[in-house]
Amino acid sequence: MHRVLEWEGAGGDRTRIELTLLAPAAMRRLNRRAFGRRALTDVIAFALPQPDGSILGDVYICPHAAARWVNGRGRRTGEAGRVAEELVRLAVHGTLHVLGYDHPEGPERVRSAMWRRQERYVRRLRATAGGRRASAR
Repeated sequence: MHRVLEWEGAGGDRTRIELTLLAPAAMRRLNRRAFGRRALTDVIAFALPQPDGSILGDVYICPHAAARWVNGRGRRTGEAGRVAEELVRLAVHGTLHVLGYDHPEGPERVRSAMWRRQERYVRRLRATAGGRRASAR
């Protein structure tokens, strides 16, 4: 999340984001309270812009939902690398929401500017983790 904030020009003390991992039951409760939806979801993000221009945010991720999604796409259960990458993707996704990005619902979401930005950052983070340096733009 720190790298994404830097790449977005929101690093340093101007933005604070807390990341919380939730069990499925807790994520369902949060989804119901926040959005009136009873379903399990993988990520929920809240932003609280401050009067001084700084941003406080919370990102909630359900690792169980992420693993279920990865496994539901035909991948073998236990592919830890795929689940780990999905958790990174969700952290990036939540961070972008905190920074004010949004996307449409449905199939159009994967064609949105936010989604493209998200995937670009996931690729950069993957490259950095692999020992290669990722550029900011």
